Amino acid sequence: MEEAFRGLIDFVREHQAWAAPVVLALAFGESLAFISLVIPAWGALVAIGALVGASGISFWPVWIAGAVGAALGDWLSYWFGYRYKDRVAQIWPLSKFPGLLSRGEDFVQKWGVPSIFIGRFFGPLRASVPLAAGIFEMPYWQFQIANVLSAFVWSAVLLLFGDALSVGASWLVRSI
Repeated sequence: MEEAFRGLIDFVREHQAWAAPVVLALAFGESLAFISLVIPAWGALVAIGALVGASGISFWPVWIAGAVGAALGDWLSYWFGYRYKDRVAQIWPLSKFPGLLSRGEDFVQKWGVPSIFIGRFFGPLRASVPLAAGIFEMPYWQFQIANVLSAFVWSAVLLLFGDALSVGASWLVRSI
């Protein structure tokens, strides 16, 4: 997996015009309940954030693409939970992680709408909270507002973290 992401980062470095579509796809996959369990992409998003900081890639389109991808992934996960309810737990890869969905359900029950925002920032919860919100039929617009707002914040945090790492690394190299 690491090699594939490294190749993707090299591709973005060489073809900067593809940065936003690649980030959109990675953020979508990272936020989609089933894919994010199998292919964690947050590291690649941080690495692309470092590229943004170290090259001429514009931050704004990449940030917006990351937010749109993340929001779409959570929206689809919510829809899937809403549509398939209790059958979701029997679908692979969630069937391999039986406690994951119940933790997401507990989290949504306890925190309500803020769980959408909070859950986006914690790996396993990112995969299960939108599903649980759909299963429990969280009001659609409440979910979507929390989903979109948190997607923009999450995308900025990952990309800016990568940017900060690249700035710190270049400062360290110059200091040595």
